[in-house]
Amino acid sequence: MTSKQRAYLKGLAMTMDPIFQMGKASLTPENTKAIDEALAARELIKISVLQNCLDDPKEIAAVLAERTHSQVVQVIGKKIVLYREGKDDKKKIVLP
Repeated sequence: MTSKQRAYLKGLAMTMDPIFQMGKASLTPENTKAIDEALAARELIKISVLQNCLDDPKEIAAVLAERTHSQVVQVIGKKIVLYREGKDDKKKIVLP
């Protein structure tokens, strides 16, 4: 992913609300599966890491990206943005 594409996705993610919250349990197989399904449906998702989660958000983002075959767009504070190119042409985000 080029820096121009990453910047474009960051701009899209700014207006989004987080659709997942990582809590005390951190990464579970159920969380990973749900995030994988959300990436298939939306391509770009935002995840919020709650205060009671003891893991580092950057580490969580790296593990999630590896498990879901997606890319980390950004990690700012306790917010993670992930992107995976979708298979459906109708809902596809067109990158510059």
